[in-house]
Amino acid sequence: MKSIFKICLVAILFLSAGMVNAQTLKFAHIDSNALIQAMPESKAAQASIEKEAKGLEEQMGALQQEYQSKLAELSEKQDSLTEIVYQSKVEDLQSLQQRIQNFNTTAQQRLQQKQGELMQPIFTKANETIEAVAKEQGVIYVFDAGAVLYKSNQSIDLLPLVKAKLGIQ
Repeated sequence: MKSIFKICLVAILFLSAGMVNAQTLKFAHIDSNALIQAMPESKAAQASIEKEAKGLEEQMGALQQEYQSKLAELSEKQDSLTEIVYQSKVEDLQSLQQRIQNFNTTAQQRLQQKQGELMQPIFTKANETIEAVAKEQGVIYVFDAGAVLYKSNQSIDLLPLVKAKLGIQ
């Protein structure tokens, strides 16, 4: 009876050791920021965002220039204006200042929205490609290199594989 127990115990140990070897866990890492920056779509999106920002900055500059010129004009003619005209010009300046603040807020929101619209498909494409490469490599976890404090040489760097799948040099 003891020998049968020992044989069963040895068999269980060999089988469990075989299962552990068959279930080798594979981990990988990728620098997703480097991938996004390397994608040509990202460069085109960034150029479009910068063009939009430049246009908005020009409009903001024109509004600020208008404000400065009206302020200078009011300062010059302050003594020669009646109280009613002076108050009217001050209200105009305050109104213009409020328009500038509103424009600035709206412009920032517009840029953020445009950035989201242009970059979301790029993030989606990158994530889908990372997922596909990870599945091909049999990886169970992929860590973003920006958040990993330590990585072993056994961890697979997916960046070159994902770039190759995307056709990026």
